[in-house]
Amino acid sequence: MSHVTLNQALKRIEISDLQIENELAFAFFESLPSDERDNQFVRALQIGVLALKQDRLSSFLAKTTNELGTELESLKMMFDMKAELFARSAVKGSLAEADIADYLTELNKEHGNSDRVELTGNTAGALHRNKTGDILCYVDGADEKRVVIECKFDKSMRFGAIEDQDWYGKKLDTALGQLVEAQANRECTQAIIVFDRSSINAALLKRVKNINYEPQYGFLVVVDSLRGDYSNLGLAYLLARDLACANRSVDMDSDLLRILLDRIISEAKDLAEIRKLVEANIDNCSEILAHLQKGVLSLEFCRTYLTKFLSDGTLSKADLLDFYSGGDRREKYRAIQHTIDEVTKEKGE
Repeated sequence: MSHVTLNQALKRIEISDLQIENELAFAFFESLPSDERDNQFVRALQIGVLALKQDRLSSFLAKTTNELGTELESLKMMFDMKAELFARSAVKGSLAEADIADYLTELNKEHGNSDRVELTGNTAGALHRNKTGDILCYVDGADEKRVVIECKFDKSMRFGAIEDQDWYGKKLDTALGQLVEAQANRECTQAIIVFDRSSINAALLKRVKNINYEPQYGFLVVVDSLRGDYSNLGLAYLLARDLACANRSVDMDSDLLRILLDRIISEAKDLAEIRKLVEANIDNCSEILAHLQKGVLSLEFCRTYLTKFLSDGTLSKADLLDFYSGGDRREKYRAIQHTIDEVTKEKGE
């Protein structure tokens, strides 16, 4: 008896009492929330139909029928389908996130860990309307010990060292900035940002190579999603979960103070460059004033956080995120720049 019938009047496929035994399919649907499984089943059916209609896939299967076993044929077909889908940026991220979540679940099983892995990229976190932090892992199932994973497939993303941050230009996402934001949004002590080898900035790849750890921020990892190679992520995750277990419940540590000092030193160096500007061209008054005001604003900004830390000994991850992004520096500088422009215009007249 056929489980699949066609309703010609309604142009509808009707399935009754259908049971499917497939380990791959079961694992996929097991990882989904129950209220999403129906929609994902329909999507899987649509994708499968499109794939079967592709001439090259049909030709491939015909050529290999006598040479390969059924399982190998299925695996090769799935790899081909995944390659086609993965090439489309619109679905690359969601596919990789699901694969990474599955990988972490299996990794924890292999190591005997009872960590809980959840896909969170579609839900807002602690920050208002912010969804940064695609995967949240609860170490040993504990809410207070969490590791967040952010997946990024953007060739334009740069590293984002604090001394290179332009508080007065257009705000851009950076690798380090995303690590801080993910921690603040998901209220975690440890974070990992994952890049795919096929879609990472060359300069960033050169700096990260395979895996890199920045004490103030977290882990930067390069994986090969298309080939299913997440070994770098596995190492980073095991280290991150150990750090999460070792952390005490404090709002501030020495690494965050180091970030503040790094920025203060960077601003002090910028102020020293002003003398060179004066000596090089005395007529560049507007540019000199702008640099001076930027330096003053930045030092005041740094001092605010340093004073807070020295007075009560605490700085939260949210404070660090605000510091990293420059707070309201752009708005304050815009007003000062307008005044400088007006003064310069008057002097010119």
